[in-house]
Amino acid sequence: MYLGIVTGSVVASRKVAGLEGKKILLVQPVDEHRKPVGDVQAAIDTVQAGEGDLVYLVGSREAALALDPHFVPVDAAIVGIVDGVST
Repeated sequence: MYLGIVTGSVVASRKVAGLEGKKILLVQPVDEHRKPVGDVQAAIDTVQAGEGDLVYLVGSREAALALDPHFVPVDAAIVGIVDGVST
């Protein structure tokens, strides 16, 4: 699980079966101080996040399990919107 900030969205006219109706957002991974770490990535939104939201994501197999039906071909899924971080 890791943090990210939503920076934009992706429009796709065609999607693989299982991703129809799912929103794809661009997310900048960040550390606990909101400093960028790594490259911007596309993630499937499961929580209705919006641009500028601090979110937490899961990757790899866990990302596929976050969607219904399970095991769709995704590398990242947004599974929560963060209200605050305490270090």
